[in-house]
Parts: sequence; structure tokens; C-alpha cells
Amino acid sequence: MEVNLEWYRVFYWIAKTGSLSKAAEQLHITQPAVSHTVKQLESALGGPLFFRTPRGVTLTAEGTVLLQYIEQAFLSVQIGEKAIAEMNNLNTGEIAIGASDTLCKHFLLPYLEQFHELHPGVRVRVTNRTTPETINLLKEGHIDFGIVSLPVTDKQINIRESTSLQDCFVGGRGYQSLADGPPLSLEQINRYPLLLLEKGSRTRRYLDDYASSQGITFTPEFELGSVDLLVQFARSGFGLAFVIRNYVQEELGRGDLVEIPLTQPLPGRHIGIATLRGVPLSSATKSFLSLLP
Repeated sequence: MEVNLEWYRVFYWIAKTGSLSKAAEQLHITQPAVSHTVKQLESALGGPLFFRTPRGVTLTAEGTVLLQYIEQAFLSVQIGEKAIAEMNNLNTGEIAIGASDTLCKHFLLPYLEQFHELHPGVRVRVTNRTTPETINLLKEGHIDFGIVSLPVTDKQINIRESTSLQDCFVGGRGYQSLADGPPLSLEQINRYPLLLLEKGSRTRRYLDDYASSQGITFTPEFELGSVDLLVQFARSGFGLAFVIRNYVQEELGRGDLVEIPLTQPLPGRHIGIATLRGVPLSSATKSFLSLLP
């Protein structure tokens, strides 16, 4: 049986007001339209729902039973509307974000703190993955947006360019002579133990592609799983590493790391904010994204 849900709305207001004319006023339709709707609903359900009296209408036994369920349904709708309003007002809700460990720590964290202070009722879930994995999570609908290392090219993804990044070449205190000496060429880099991220990360691909464009292949001494490990191994003297300068300002300032000049500094790149093309964003997500540069 297919019943127009608007019929139940008319039924509800007749039952609540006890009058076809008052229901018509509440619904902003004519009384004949209300009468016609009641007849359609009674026909569909197989029996009368109201007794007509000189003072208006009263519910039949069947109408009384139906009203109990309709009231519950309308209450659920009201609760749903209230929940949506609270989400739109950022009193509740959830945001799912994808970002690598490094981008989460060095880029995202202060904005997470700021958003939580502004909207403590909104739950934020962060999934730490590499940029390629973050893009896949976004396309599969597991996250609302991703913080990624550019470049990223995917027809399903919208990318907003954010903060710029600049790679630098660093080593531990034992490499101070290189820091004070003449700039190294890319060819000379391979003469020293080189520390790189494992293959599969966006940063490793970026470095390998750049070296290849210059006719060089990097041969790392160690391949490590995170930037934090890369920095730790460089500080401990295991070799030289490419890192984002902004991420190691403290280590450079203390002298735990020294920056080694290059004849060809790596081209700058950017952090990107990735969203799925054609998919609307929630109010909470829009609010969070508005905080990001």
C-alpha cells in the first residue's frame, strides 16, 4: 500500500485540533482539500478514522491507534530536525580528517586545538596515512577531507593549495664542516650516507622524481618510515637527510642539526587540502576548513 505522507500530516492536525477548518488554517490549505485528503487516507487504510459531529470531529478506535504512531513519527522528525539544527550550529557532529603523521603534527595540530576550543561538541577523528592512502580514503568516503603533500592529480579530487614548503638538506653536528663549506651539487650528495623515507610516500616520490629529472638516482643508506625517524637518525650522525625546513627550526636553532647548502635547492612545494569533487560538505567541515590557510 502506497500512502502519500502528506495525508498523515493532514490527519495529524485534524486529530490535534478536532476540526477540519482549524486543520486547514494550520496547513494553509482549503477545507475542501482537507476533506478530500481524509477521504483518500480512509480509503487507503480501509475504514473511517473520524466521526463527524456538529462540533467537529472525533477519532474512531482505528484513528486513535493511528494517532499514537503518527505522533511518534512526528516526534522523531522533530528530534531529527533539532539534531540537524544543532549540527548546523556546530553544537554537535563529527569531522573525519586524513593526514600523514608529519602533516598532522607540524601543520594540522594547532588548527585542531583552535577548532576544539571553538566547538567542543563536535567530535574530530583523524586518520594518519600517507598522501596516496589519504586520497584513497577520501574517494572511498571514509574521511571528509585530507591534508596532503602536493602535487596530487586526480579527476575525482578538488585540491586547494595551502601553506608552502621548502626542503633543506641537513645532517648532525658532525657535518658542521659541510655546512660551512661550499654548496654541494646533487651528484656530490651520493658520496655521503643518505637518509630517505621509504618508497611509497609522496615526499619520497617527489625527491626521486626530482633527482631523476637531473639525471641522478639517489641511493639511500637508510630508508625510514617517518620524518621523525629521519630527523632522529640525522641528529645521531647516521647520514644526511632532506627535511622540511619549517619542521626542524628548533633542531637547527639548537645546533642538533646543521643545514648543508646545495648548488641547486629543491623547488618549493605546497600542502594541499583535498575534498571529493561534487560531494557537499557539512557545516562542521566547512567551519574547520575556513580556519586553514
